[in-house]
Amino acid sequence: MPIHNIDIELETEQLTVQQQLMLREALEKGLPISPQPYLDIANSINAQEAQVLNQIDLWQNDGLIKRFGVVVKHRQLGYTANAMVVWDIPNEQVDQIARQLSNRKEVSLCYQRPRRLPDWTYNLFCMIHGKSRTVVEQQIADISEQLGLEHIKKDVLFSNKAFKQNGARYRKRIN
Repeated sequence: MPIHNIDIELETEQLTVQQQLMLREALEKGLPISPQPYLDIANSINAQEAQVLNQIDLWQNDGLIKRFGVVVKHRQLGYTANAMVVWDIPNEQVDQIARQLSNRKEVSLCYQRPRRLPDWTYNLFCMIHGKSRTVVEQQIADISEQLGLEHIKKDVLFSNKAFKQNGARYRKRIN
């Protein structure tokens, strides 16, 4: 899905390789808080806004950009109880249960990873944030009951300290 509602002319000149690298780096930092963030980025890389939007569309169509998201500094908002719930889901049920967990408002992140047998049997991970440990534990109990997961082996790993939280970075900074 396009990230904007602007019709871009087919004649828009492509960004140079250097401008593409600069655009990618700018996007990794996050959009500027501005009424016209794409214009601001365009100005910073010596390009036109239409070129920036066109390049982003190309990257989305190619699958390089899957989605735009927000990195929420949840601790700064008072959500200090943060738990990664790791589940040992039967392989044939992972997709179904992952969809159910992902649709829960309490779950901010949900993904599958391979098991590391024999010591690590978990294959589905989801993150739940709350203002207290008690609240998060109750949310996990509610989710387990409402989705019929009480019988599924799980562990709850509460974080003690946040060391870093930002969007993905993919290559060395350009000079």
